[in-house]
Amino acid sequence: MRRAGRIAKVPPYLFAEIDRKRREAVARGVDVISLGIGDPDLPTPEFIVERLTREARDPSTHRYPPYQGTADFRRAVALYYSQRFGVSLDPETEVIALIGSKEGLAHLTWAFVDPGDAALVTDPGYPVYGIHTLLAGGQVIPLPLSPDNDFLPDLDAVPEEARERATVMFLCYPNNPTAGTADLEFFARAVEFARRHDILLVHDSAYVEVTFDGYEAPSVLQVEGAREVAVEFGSLSKPFNMTGWRLGYAVGSRQAIEALGIVKTNTDSGQFEAIQRAGVEALTNPLSREFISGMRAVYQRRRDLALGTLLKLGCPVRLPRGSFYIWAPVPTGHTSAGFATHVLERAGVIVTPGSAYGDRGEGYFRVSLTLPDERLEEAFQRLAACVNW
Repeated sequence: MRRAGRIAKVPPYLFAEIDRKRREAVARGVDVISLGIGDPDLPTPEFIVERLTREARDPSTHRYPPYQGTADFRRAVALYYSQRFGVSLDPETEVIALIGSKEGLAHLTWAFVDPGDAALVTDPGYPVYGIHTLLAGGQVIPLPLSPDNDFLPDLDAVPEEARERATVMFLCYPNNPTAGTADLEFFARAVEFARRHDILLVHDSAYVEVTFDGYEAPSVLQVEGAREVAVEFGSLSKPFNMTGWRLGYAVGSRQAIEALGIVKTNTDSGQFEAIQRAGVEALTNPLSREFISGMRAVYQRRRDLALGTLLKLGCPVRLPRGSFYIWAPVPTGHTSAGFATHVLERAGVIVTPGSAYGDRGEGYFRVSLTLPDERLEEAFQRLAACVNW
């Protein structure tokens, strides 16, 4: 059977490969501890689960949902943006529901990238941005992220040819995988860059609520004029431990939301309405901010536990203020992939090689903090027994 040529450009999905290696090791009898995938181990808040249970029994939710998302869910997203960021959104034209933000990010490339176009993609970065650019026939132009610039791209260094060819630019803060953060001053520069070069600024805001030490991550839409050139993707997965529920949203530029909607209405039929109603509960229930505060405290405690061990081992790791990842340099003499293989074989611990996120990720590895404290502590005890920097 002949497959489409575009598939040949696509490497195996990173986390599918990690899961394959985990299953192989488990089959050999290894007690594997995975620090690889960012999938929260904590349960979804009970008040959200109760809402889903109640709504799933309502036969009216068993039919096709509205293509753009229910009016109540879109209004809840707009209310969240008003209360959290002071941003006013029109729920009719500036908000669309997604079957998880990953789906929306993928579909957006089909709306804005033609064969021969280019996308500016952070390197290292979430692989979905680049992979779906390739599937749309576009070219990936990397935006290097460096610790010397706090893992923010130097937009002044983007070549003129790249600025002219690019139709979209992908950013993600708090950042996956580097855990870097961005302030409104940087977002203002990014918005002006996008406006000047007629580029759609795509901001993946999945980790906006996963922050530490009192830091509150901003929205790019807080920048004046951003709603004309930017679209921001949000997810209920990380703030409410709902990765399996597959519910997210895109907000911002009316043109971008309309174009994304055209692709979506011809591709999927929306998310189960009972889940959207539970999403309304997540975004509007007064208990939600209290829950998010508790979630932050858990990840901050785990961050401190992991950092303490790495620093004792001599690893020159940075203190992250956002996301539930630690991005650390591998020991001297190791490549990223070699180090990941070493700790899996010697310690039964899975870490993600930085090279999987792009060429600029070589020399690093990523650790996820999404497992119980006792397993996280055991994982780092195992690392300490077989690794030195």
